[in-house]
Amino acid sequence: MRTIFAALALITALTLPGIAMARPVTLTTTLNNYGGDGAYLAIYVTDPKGAYAGTLWMAGGKSKYYEHLSDWYRATRGNIAEINGITGASVGAGRKLEITLDLADALFDAGYTLHIDAAVEDMRDSPNEVAVPLTSKGAGQSVKGRRYVASFGYGM
Repeated sequence: MRTIFAALALITALTLPGIAMARPVTLTTTLNNYGGDGAYLAIYVTDPKGAYAGTLWMAGGKSKYYEHLSDWYRATRGNIAEINGITGASVGAGRKLEITLDLADALFDAGYTLHIDAAVEDMRDSPNEVAVPLTSKGAGQSVKGRRYVASFGYGM
């Protein structure tokens, strides 16, 4: 039940920024030139206890591949309703994904973590490719992913 409320709070912050105190945050993910097809990326948030709080973005439109985003898939039990309206195309090798979302101020400096799971057809899956705490100080900082993500950062 707590996860439902956390997800609702996150969704509210994304869709009704006038009601919840929120700020625009730009997420920038640049992929390595790994020599394969486009990557599927699940960008999601966990709460201070590590429980799934909500999905921010899904890059890749074919749901049959979502199970390869294993940490996200396990957290959501593969529930496609978690990503309604927040999907885009897969991201090609060497390309950049830049999205701007309104995120609740309450997510920053409160122990929440932003995660990216990555998967590429005919290549190894990379759960928890990136995991960064959502902090004010972390804005503008770039981190390297484990396999497919060359760099990830967020700006406010």
